[in-house]
Amino acid sequence: MIYKSRYQDVEIPECSITDLVIGAEKSGLALTAVVDGDTGRSATYAELRSHITLFGSYLQGRGLMVGDVVAIMSPNTPWYAAAFHGVLVAGGVVSPLNTQYTAPEVSRQIKDSGARFAIAAPAQADVIRAANCDIDVIVVDDVATSPTPSGYESVELATPAFRPDALAVLPYSSGTTGISKGVLLSQHNVTANVVQLDSLLGLENGGERECVLAVLPFFHIYGMNVIMNHGLYLGARIVTMKRFDLLKMLALIEAQKVTRLYAAPPIVLLLAKDPRVDDFDLSSLRVVVSGSAPLDAGLAEACEMRLGSGTRVVQGFGMTELSPVSHVTPTPEKEPVGASPVPKESVGYALPNTECRLVDHLTGQDVAPGASGELWVRGPQVMQGYHLNKTATDATVDSEGWLHTGDIAVADDEGRFVIVDRLKELIKYKGHQIAPAELEAVLVSHPAIDDAAVLGVPDREGGEIPRAYVVARAGAAISEVDVIEWVAASVAPYKRVREVVMVAAIPKSASGKILRRQLLDSQAPTNKTERS
Repeated sequence: MIYKSRYQDVEIPECSITDLVIGAEKSGLALTAVVDGDTGRSATYAELRSHITLFGSYLQGRGLMVGDVVAIMSPNTPWYAAAFHGVLVAGGVVSPLNTQYTAPEVSRQIKDSGARFAIAAPAQADVIRAANCDIDVIVVDDVATSPTPSGYESVELATPAFRPDALAVLPYSSGTTGISKGVLLSQHNVTANVVQLDSLLGLENGGERECVLAVLPFFHIYGMNVIMNHGLYLGARIVTMKRFDLLKMLALIEAQKVTRLYAAPPIVLLLAKDPRVDDFDLSSLRVVVSGSAPLDAGLAEACEMRLGSGTRVVQGFGMTELSPVSHVTPTPEKEPVGASPVPKESVGYALPNTECRLVDHLTGQDVAPGASGELWVRGPQVMQGYHLNKTATDATVDSEGWLHTGDIAVADDEGRFVIVDRLKELIKYKGHQIAPAELEAVLVSHPAIDDAAVLGVPDREGGEIPRAYVVARAGAAISEVDVIEWVAASVAPYKRVREVVMVAAIPKSASGKILRRQLLDSQAPTNKTERS
């Protein structure tokens, strides 16, 4: 059974993502496009388009060729959009780097992506240099009034011919399992998803301008395409935050009259429970859209009650491989005629041009209506594949174009979907994806560890936390604290192991696959560390 979207298909423009979101009709606008939440410095749409052109010409003058990969490692600033789209108008491909990455993690992505250039804020430039990669590092002062790097020399921008299948973005994702892989997203993928999303999350309030708070990072596909690109497409005023801070977020919502907040469940939890929320006027906030991990219906309702009847708290579903959205709960103005309210536990409707199936992962057959099955998605937002990894691509996208999400869902008779479980082994901590295989590789590199397994266990604050099960080498002295510190030295802070259990053996199948459920059911943690 194929579930089709309740929304009519939309036409995907034959243009670049840059021309879609900030094309000729916006290039002369004096309306504010981006605002630095720390300093208040801003750029209009006209200024932003000019900065994009300048950045693109600078990169070409530096030797950028069509198809070259450019890594960007920076917190959210008004100039991230200039750098991102500057790369694209010059014919390059953006590979965003997580600002929390360590030098080894940076090195792995740069080498795998084949990046020739890296654009970075000063602090992140130091990390890239420490990665010891043969790469041209371009430092952009994240507090400057212009994004133009020092030593800029003007050259005329040579805009490459538009090709819808041209690679635009190369973000990294663990997909349904394993260590991060490069996700090949074309101009058509990214453009399509912005237009699809607009059918359900377009302008509210009779067409008034939106103000979007960019609290989620632009280096993540959610922040990049939903907040930054769709925000620009809306003609919104985007207020940037370099890092999450609850009081700063609340103050910006009040001061900037933010109308739209894209968040992850831990942020929704704070909005619902933290007493400091009452100290701020958040009445401008019309909608909170939660993504990156399932949102509990009770928590969504509690947050709505806390914020007041003028604010809706809804959720959506996506993954990097989907550019990233396949489902979302629409704004009131965009709800289908005659539809009942979307249940709070639901991720909403499939976007236009999107088909879905629910499949029994054991038999490969579609499940009966009302039954749960693995969610498969097909549409123009589905990635081209994984970079230099045909095996992983073939395991994720089948010959008919269906992307197997690894998430278990159920659909109601009005075409709304609820995510109820997942097949994949990924751990979701505060909206971040953590691949157990990556942490296990770090663990077994310790000379005193013979074997290890990592599982996600429920945590009220983070959703899930990584728990390590460790087999110590005979005669070796290693403590739980030693294990935690060893992992922390090699990975980004959000990936750190939070709990450790010392075990005699890791249960495995005959094929060598870790029996994670058996391990979880048979063991209890012996050491807990402070959450962060």
